[in-house]
Amino acid sequence: MRLCCQRMKRLRIGLIGDYNGAVTAHRAIPLALELAATSLRACQVETIWLPTETLAEDVAARMDGLHGLWCVPASPYTSLEGALGAIRFARTKRVPFLGTCGGFQHALIEYARNVRGLAQADHSETNPAAALPLISRLSCSLVEQEGQIFLQAGSRIHQIYDRPEILEMYHCNFGLNPVYEALVATGQLQITGRDRAGEPRVLELNDHPFFIATLFQPERSALRGQVHPLIRAYVQAVNSCP
Repeated sequence: MRLCCQRMKRLRIGLIGDYNGAVTAHRAIPLALELAATSLRACQVETIWLPTETLAEDVAARMDGLHGLWCVPASPYTSLEGALGAIRFARTKRVPFLGTCGGFQHALIEYARNVRGLAQADHSETNPAAALPLISRLSCSLVEQEGQIFLQAGSRIHQIYDRPEILEMYHCNFGLNPVYEALVATGQLQITGRDRAGEPRVLELNDHPFFIATLFQPERSALRGQVHPLIRAYVQAVNSCP
C-alpha cells in the first residue's frame, strides 16, 4: 500500500465534543495527534474543536475541509444529536474516525439507530427512562484503572498492536449494555476487543478506511511523551486518504 508519507501534508482533524480544560483527555488528544504525526515524518496535524451544539443542524457544513474525525471523552455532550450526526457523517462519508470512551458509546448508539433501525437506542446517563438503554452503567467502574484487553485475531486493532493482548488505561463509567449486544454487534460492526470478563472494549467497522472506537483512552500515553500505536495508525490512515 502506498502511503502519503512521501510528502508533507497538513491534516485538519475535527474533535467532536465540548472542550473542557479540566478533562485530562481533552488536553492529551491534541498532543497525542502531534506526537503521532511527528513520528510519521509525513504530515502536520491541526485540531479543530467541534462543539456538539454547532453540529445539531448543518453537519455537512461543519465538516468542510476536515480530513478526519475523533469523538472525544467527557459525555454527556451538550447536544446528543449533534454528536450522533457527526459520527454518522464519518461512517457514511468514509471519513477516518476514532472514538474513545464517550466516542465508543455514541458510535454504538448511532449505528444502532441508523443501521440496525433501533430508533429508541439511548444512553442511560442522559435518559434513565430509555425504552432501550443501549449504553448503561458498568457493573464495575473503570475510572483511573488499567486493564487487560484481548484482541480478536485478524482484526484491524490486532494488526495495529501486533499482539493478542494489551494493557490500557480506563476512565469510563458506562458501556454497552450486555442485554443488547446481539442487536448491534452484527454485520459490518464488530466487537474486536474484550476485557477479562468478556465485556466489549473495542469495536470496529469493516469496509471503512478507518473506524475504530475504544472504551479506553489511548490518548493519555501522550502525557508520558509516548507515541501510541492506535493513534499513529489513525493519523496514518487520515494521511493516506485522498
